[in-house]
Amino acid sequence: MSKTEEFYEFLTEDDETRACESIPDSECTQVPKNFSLNILNGSLTKLAEKLISPGLTLPWILSYLGAPLFLIGMLVPIKNVGSLLPQLLVSGKLRKEKKRKPYWVGAGLTQGICLLFSAILLAFIDNQSFVSYAIVVLLLLFSVASGVGSVSFKDVTGKTVPKGERGQMLSYRSTFGGALALIAGGALVFFFKEEDNKWMYTGLFAGAALLWIAAALIFSRIVEEPGSTKGGRTPIQELKSGASLLKTDHSYRNFIITRALLMTIPLLDPFFILVAKDVSQENWNYLGFIIIIGSLAQIVSSPFWGKLADQSSLYLMRISAGLSILSILYALVFVYSDSDFLNFYYFMPVIFINGIAYAGARLSRKTYIIDYAPDDERPTYVSVANTLIGLFTIVAASFGLIAEYFGLAYQFWFFLLLLVACISLSFTLKKV
Repeated sequence: MSKTEEFYEFLTEDDETRACESIPDSECTQVPKNFSLNILNGSLTKLAEKLISPGLTLPWILSYLGAPLFLIGMLVPIKNVGSLLPQLLVSGKLRKEKKRKPYWVGAGLTQGICLLFSAILLAFIDNQSFVSYAIVVLLLLFSVASGVGSVSFKDVTGKTVPKGERGQMLSYRSTFGGALALIAGGALVFFFKEEDNKWMYTGLFAGAALLWIAAALIFSRIVEEPGSTKGGRTPIQELKSGASLLKTDHSYRNFIITRALLMTIPLLDPFFILVAKDVSQENWNYLGFIIIIGSLAQIVSSPFWGKLADQSSLYLMRISAGLSILSILYALVFVYSDSDFLNFYYFMPVIFINGIAYAGARLSRKTYIIDYAPDDERPTYVSVANTLIGLFTIVAASFGLIAEYFGLAYQFWFFLLLLVACISLSFTLKKV
């Protein structure tokens, strides 16, 4: 038995590597290799995402460059819209290809190149305003490539990893990536916390770029058998096909709404940070602890969530939404209380619980759509859902107006109602 097979059996607790009912027989012997390469690939990309994150690291860097607040505020919407909206157009082209793996490889290399150009600009261009805008433009290109890779990844996963093991594979990608990010975050907190210069930030961009390029090379080694090319469609035909799906597949339509409501979980994080800043008296030394807490939440929860996702991704959706509701109720104690006793350390469980909830939400909706969609229609199912979620993201960007005009308490109650609706709607979804 090869080391790859031993590694696969250790992670899956499966001593029968040929139980491949949901993938072609010709790929059955390649499952241990594909499973292991996928985890290694994901570990590197998850680490890269932590090093350069539109929700945390990039705002910090652009603030250092003196970028205007409106530009910093556009980072997360640009990331989501860029990665989600183009996917419906890509899936029609993807369907015509016998192998979909090259699309992810090309996307990964493009993402690495975008980050590498950002590092070069930061290192050698003195005009900080120009560099700020250029980085945002490169983020948009990065995000579009991410969208292409997302459609390809789900389709390749459906072809190369058996049903019943996909959730575990996704969870190990998150777990190992989180562990690497924890090490990197600890290094930044304890060894570079006094540093604040462009060379440190250049190093973050360059490091993330190399990780993406390495991940693309690893993904290229996954063994993918040629698949069906029937039903290749133009973007217009793909749009029509997507509209038809929404009309005829009620469970799929309800899944998209449920997934949109699940977005409440990551949308909560910036508002939790506002409370954390308040109780810590805006001491930015605590920022490193927030990074570590987020990584720990990912590491601790992902293995459990992966196995649960394979058993029932719907059940995992409900648990994730419930945990996030718990984090909201915990945070409301701090919003309504004026006690000095409630300091930053007492608030950390809020961030930890919501981090666990987000890890579960991501795994549940990814596993559900891969298992739910028919093999030959999977790119369309994925891309239609992602495109509509991209449109919802534009709407969700306005949710912050509630906090601005009515206060954080109303903002949290609004999000809590959305999560209750999410749990309720999940009971209408078809079991897979």
